[in-house]
Amino acid sequence: MCKLSSISNSFSMTSLVTNCKYLHISSQVNAKLYSEKHEWVELVENSSDEVRVGITKYAADALGDVVFAQLPEVGEVLESGDECGALESVKAASELYSPVSGTVSGSNERVEDKPALINTSAEESAWLFQLQLSKEGELDSLMDKEKYQKYLQSVTDDLD
Repeated sequence: MCKLSSISNSFSMTSLVTNCKYLHISSQVNAKLYSEKHEWVELVENSSDEVRVGITKYAADALGDVVFAQLPEVGEVLESGDECGALESVKAASELYSPVSGTVSGSNERVEDKPALINTSAEESAWLFQLQLSKEGELDSLMDKEKYQKYLQSVTDDLD
């Protein structure tokens, strides 16, 4: 099982250490991991087992202008791949899936009140929900930013 922990050093960098991966991230930007369904996961600051989940800019752009967000309820227990909400735009509707397993510990009320925030800040302030991880090893199945970019390229190449 992979355990996450934060370590600070003199270069004002934070390192996330797992027994499976070693990621360096700046204190200003949390390292995100990505799913093939275009969701991202990042560790909540000062936590070793709570993550925020959102959708990627690619997914937000594909949806168009988001007008409604249904997010999972606090306390809901999710398994990786579970449908847990929905986003609706002027041109499409899309289900939300949890990229990892855990118990919902919070949702972004700003997104529920103003869903269009997803279009302007999909990978920043428009996170969707927080999870208390129950299977930390699932993080290993997600892609880092470089691998996600290569995955996106392969998906878009298939469209040509």
